[in-house]
Amino acid sequence: MQMRSTMKKVRRRGSREAMKAKRKLAPAINPAPPGNAGGQYKPLSEHQQQRIVQTALQMLETLGMGDAPQVLQQQALERGAFINELGRLCYPRSMVEDIIDGACKSFTFHGRDQKHTIEVGGSSVYFGTGGAAVQTLDLDTGRYRPSTLKDLLQFTQLVDALPNVSWFTRCCIATDVPDNFELDVNTAYCLLRGTQKPVGMSFTLGEHVDPIVDMFDLVAGGSGRFAKQPFCKAHISPVISPMRYGEDAFDVTLACIRRGVPINNIIAGMSGATAPATIDGMLAASLAETLAALVMVNIFSPGYPMIFSNWPFVIDLRTGAFSGGGGEISLLNAASAQLSNHLGLPSGVASSMSDAKAVDAQMGLEKSLSSLSCGLAGANMVYESSGMMASLLGASFEAFVVDNEMLSHVYRLIRGVEVSDETLALESMRSVITGEGHFIGEQQTLEAMERDYFYPALSDRTEPDVWRENGAKSINEVARERALELLAGAPASYIDDSVERTLRQNYPIASGLLP
Repeated sequence: MQMRSTMKKVRRRGSREAMKAKRKLAPAINPAPPGNAGGQYKPLSEHQQQRIVQTALQMLETLGMGDAPQVLQQQALERGAFINELGRLCYPRSMVEDIIDGACKSFTFHGRDQKHTIEVGGSSVYFGTGGAAVQTLDLDTGRYRPSTLKDLLQFTQLVDALPNVSWFTRCCIATDVPDNFELDVNTAYCLLRGTQKPVGMSFTLGEHVDPIVDMFDLVAGGSGRFAKQPFCKAHISPVISPMRYGEDAFDVTLACIRRGVPINNIIAGMSGATAPATIDGMLAASLAETLAALVMVNIFSPGYPMIFSNWPFVIDLRTGAFSGGGGEISLLNAASAQLSNHLGLPSGVASSMSDAKAVDAQMGLEKSLSSLSCGLAGANMVYESSGMMASLLGASFEAFVVDNEMLSHVYRLIRGVEVSDETLALESMRSVITGEGHFIGEQQTLEAMERDYFYPALSDRTEPDVWRENGAKSINEVARERALELLAGAPASYIDDSVERTLRQNYPIASGLLP
């Protein structure tokens, strides 16, 4: 009796180990792939959209933009703009509508490995990263500390292995690199070394663009090669809310246009601070500012690849602190995606900017709420969707891993329900209902198991006793183990040795990033 009991336990343990091993493998058919069409969630009615758009156009025509650089003013005046009595640059409604009509509606965002290439525009939904966290949740201590260049490289390597994160924008600022030019150069180097996915970064000054694009050309194989298949976009915030241009960002924009760097123009007004506190007023103001960014780009280069990134942000009106999680910011960014899609422009919004400091229930609540609403609303590019913590002040390796799994569930919801004679399978139902009375052994069940259901690797679905036998681990602990495993197996570098030597001879690459 004891031997049979022991053998039963061994078989059960062996079966569990086999299932664990199988779960680590990628499914033969991905039931929750990136790139499905969103648009199922429509927080605004057609009438509401029209009113908000018309208000934004009226703001640009009557209030206009302050602090417009002289070069921009001259170019805009030639296209039909005018200066009002307050000295602000105003865009007539017809001018803005013409620019919207002629603006880029979609473009190819390349990966250095073309399997990662995505099409920006239309109704396809992709989740990626963003942010400028100055702190990292340390993998060893579980405490926050200043972010470093090594953290940035490891975040890049980690995202390279996470299939639901479609591109990597640098998520943290290397606080151990004080010089702005060296910071931009080493940020670009980490992106090049750590992943072959599409990437994104910011440029502190316009004069930094040329030398860094030259780096991109070196890695791509020669002068001008980057512009033919651009794999890095520039994150630029050209508008200072409310309704003013920023000169440094304008300079970066022109430099990027000259070198063929796709632009992600980000507008991030704060409700009740730099933007109205009312939901509809906030949407109108942030839409007007994002349109001002669109005009700025298109009067210099009509149809230039630009992501219309309207990110309405929320502050807690009790304290004035930024609030990255909650119903209001989820609603605002979903509505923003709907407005951008209404205009036919490549839409960018922000989600999953949890206020939680730990990988806990608060984090899961806030991230799932916002990522789902933005995905279902049909945002093309959903930024900040992975790894960000502490109201964008922190980034977490464990959160990246958990978020990657969360996004599988979100993609599954976006994919929706396919209805056909084959899947309805009335004859199969008839056979089971009048026969054995269960569907477990049916061929259709086996096919649906792979095609229609996502099986999580981190979330625990075992019985309490089995969970306890396996160490009673929290999802944070499981994610930490997985992050360490992925980092240990990451490729050392995606830069060829000869290119690596050239980069180190010509650029101030940090010695701490030796291969």
